[in-house]
Amino acid sequence: MQNEKRQNVFFIITMILMTIYLVWRTFFTLPWGEGVLNVIFGMLLIMAETVTVGTTFELFFQKMQKKRAQLDFPVIPDEYYPHVDVFIATHNEPVDLLYKTVNACTFMDYPDKSKVHIYLCDDGARPAVEELAKQFGVGYLGFPGNKDAKSGNLNNALSKTSSPLIATFDADMIPQHTFLMKTVPYFLLSTFIEENGQWRLRREDEMDPTFKLGLVQTPQSFYNPDLFQFNLYAEQGIPNEQDFFSREVNILRNASNAVAYTGSNTVISRQGMVDIGGFPLNTITEDFETSIRLQQEGYITYATQEVQAAGQTTTTIPSMIKQRIRWARGIIQSLQNTRAPFSRKLPFWTRVTYVSSFLYWWSFFNRLVFILSPILFALFDFQIVNTTFWQILIFWLPSYFFYSLSMRYLSSNIRNQRWSQVIDTIFMPYLIWPVILETVGIRERKFKVTNKSRSTGREWIASMKYALPHILLLLLSIAAIVRYVNGKYGIALFFSSIIIFWLVHNMIALLYALFFMIGRRAYRENERIRAQEHVTIGYPDSTLRYEGRTVDLSENGIAFYVPYPIYLPEQKTISLVVKSERYEANLEAVIVYVKADGDGWRYSATVHTISETDNRNYMQLIYDRKHSLPEQMNLWDTAYDDMMRNVKKRIVRQKSDQRKMPRLSLHLPVTFTNHASCTLLSFNYRFFSATSLQGNITEGSEVTFYTYSNIEVILKHTGKTTANKREVLLSVENIDEILGRGLIDQLLSDLIHPQTERFTKEG
Repeated sequence: MQNEKRQNVFFIITMILMTIYLVWRTFFTLPWGEGVLNVIFGMLLIMAETVTVGTTFELFFQKMQKKRAQLDFPVIPDEYYPHVDVFIATHNEPVDLLYKTVNACTFMDYPDKSKVHIYLCDDGARPAVEELAKQFGVGYLGFPGNKDAKSGNLNNALSKTSSPLIATFDADMIPQHTFLMKTVPYFLLSTFIEENGQWRLRREDEMDPTFKLGLVQTPQSFYNPDLFQFNLYAEQGIPNEQDFFSREVNILRNASNAVAYTGSNTVISRQGMVDIGGFPLNTITEDFETSIRLQQEGYITYATQEVQAAGQTTTTIPSMIKQRIRWARGIIQSLQNTRAPFSRKLPFWTRVTYVSSFLYWWSFFNRLVFILSPILFALFDFQIVNTTFWQILIFWLPSYFFYSLSMRYLSSNIRNQRWSQVIDTIFMPYLIWPVILETVGIRERKFKVTNKSRSTGREWIASMKYALPHILLLLLSIAAIVRYVNGKYGIALFFSSIIIFWLVHNMIALLYALFFMIGRRAYRENERIRAQEHVTIGYPDSTLRYEGRTVDLSENGIAFYVPYPIYLPEQKTISLVVKSERYEANLEAVIVYVKADGDGWRYSATVHTISETDNRNYMQLIYDRKHSLPEQMNLWDTAYDDMMRNVKKRIVRQKSDQRKMPRLSLHLPVTFTNHASCTLLSFNYRFFSATSLQGNITEGSEVTFYTYSNIEVILKHTGKTTANKREVLLSVENIDEILGRGLIDQLLSDLIHPQTERFTKEG
C-alpha cells in the first residue's frame, strides 16, 4: 500500500512537471524567426515529445486504477465446470511442433475431462496433421484452401462445435496443465458470488445482467530467448521484449476494458463470438479486432498476469521485422474497421486507450525525430529549439528526472526507459513507412505465418543490411560530436553538455542496434529449460544405481547434477529415469561431457525416449513448467555493462567442455607389485596421470597395484603425457572388470580416502 501511494505521487508529480514542460516548449521555444525548415523540425520535435508523453500518461492513469480492475477468482464446485472446445490453429507448421502442443492439451487438468474437446484446426488439410490427431485421439477439422486465413479456419471450427467456452492456441503455444483451471472459473462469476469467504450460487435477485465476460487472456510467453535477449547476450539480464505488453500493458488495460486478445492462450465465450458474427475477416490481426468487437457488444475482456502457456518466439531478424510490420498494419486496420477511438459503443477511457494504441505505432517515427534533432543542431546548425541553457535546466531536467523514475514504477522492472529506446531504435527504420501507408489507407492484406526456425548466426553478413540506417545515423552522430566539441573548452563545454548528452544517449541505442544486427551464432538445435527434477542413473546390464537432480532438459539432451563423481562409460548407452510429481520418463542416454560444479559434478548427455508414453511424459517434463528466462530486469546492469559484455563475448572465443569423464585430483604414492613406484596425480576412470616414476615401468609395460579394499588395478604405460608434458598417462586396463564386479564406487572411495600411505601387495 505504501509503495502504491509513493508510485501514485510520482505519477502525479511527473504529469504536472511534464505538462508544464510541454506548455513551455509549445509556446516559448519554437524558432519562429529562423526559417521554415527550422520551424518544421521544431514542430516535429514538439509533436514527438507530446505524443510520447501523452501515451505514457495514459499508462500512468491505468496503473493507478490497476487494483480496482481486478476480478475475483471464484472457487467453483466440479459439477459446474462447463464444456470447453480447444482449438489449435495450424497453417503450415511442422508436425513435430504441433505434437508438443497437442500433447500438452491432453494433459490439461479439468474436473471432468470428457468435457474437454480438443481439435486440430488445419487450414492446410494435411494428411500428416490428420494422422497426428488420430494418434492422440483428438478431433481434426480440416479446412482446405486457406480461405480468409486464420479467421476462416477458426470460423470453420466454430461452425462445427458447440461448447459454451473456446480455448484457442497457436500451433507452437504449449499450455501448462493448470491452464483451464486458472481461466474457466472467471466465466462462472455471473453465476457464483462470494459471501463470508465462501462461494455460492447467486440467487435470482443477485444476478447481474450487465456482467458479460467475453474472454480471458493469459500472457503470451516464450521458452526460448527472443532476439533481443539472444543477440545482445542478455538472456539472463532482461525479460522477453513482449513481456512488457503481455504482463504489464495488457493487464493495465483491464482498468479501461481495452484488453487485447493476442490470438492464443485464451478462453473465449461462444455466445460472445456469436454476437459479433465470428472472427472478423477484413484485417490481418483478427485477434485484436475480435477483442474490440466484443467490447463494443458490452463484453468484458480480461487479462491475467500468471503465465499459463509458452511458445517459440521468432529467431531471425527478417521474420521479426515482418512480424512487427504485420502487427503495426493490422492494428491500424482494426482500429479503422471498428472506429474504436470514436465508437460510441465504447466508454470514454476505452476510446482513449485505443487512441494510445494507435499513437504507439508512431513512436518509431518519434524515435527518428529524437535522434535527428541533436544531429541537425550540432552538425548542420539547425536552430530547432529557441531557448537558453538555464531555461532547459529549469524546465526539462526536473521533468526528465521524475519521468525516468515513474517509468520504473510503471514497468515493474520488466522494462526500463533505456531498453524501450533501444527497441524503438532497432525497429525504427522498418516501421515508419508501413505505419504511414496504413494510416492513409494503403492496406497490406497478405498474411504469412511467422517463421520461427532457429537462426544459425552464419547469415549475419546478410542481416547487416538491416543495420545500414543505424550505421548512417551512428556516423552522423559521431561527426556531430566531433564538430560540436571542436574548439570548446571549460565553461563552453559545460554549456554544450545537454546536446552532447543527447548525442551520446542516442549513440548508445544505435550501438545496441548494431550489435543486435550482427547477431550471435546458435549452437543448440533445441532450447534448454532449467528444471530440477529427480533422476535415477543406471547401467543397462548392472544393478548399480545413482540418484541425482536434473539441471536442465531439452528434447535431445539433459544435464544432471550428482554430489560425487560417478563412472558413466563414454560412447555407451546408460539409462535415466526422470521423475516429477506428475510425470515419469525412461530415457537412454550417452554422456557428452562432464565438469566439476561447485561441490559436485555436472554430467551432460544426449537422450532419446524408449516408448511413446515416455516421449509424451518427457515433453511434459520439459515444457509443463514456468520457463527459466528472467521475468524482471537485472537493475544492476548499466549500459556500460551491456556494452562490455557484448564486446567481450564477440572477441573472446568460448571454450567448449570436452571431458567425458570426471577428472579427480589426487596426490597418491603407490608401489606396484614389481616394486616400481610413482605418484598418481589425477584419475578419470580410464586414465591416471602420474609423476615420479621409478623402477621397471616403461612405455607399453603393465604394472599392478591393490587398493586398501584389495581391488586389483592394472595400469599400462601409454607413452603419452598430459598437455603440460609433466605427467605420464597410465591407462586402466581392467576398468570394465572392476565395473562388472560392482567395485567402481569402492575404488573411487579408496583413491580419494586412502587408509594407508601406500597401496601395496607383494607377489
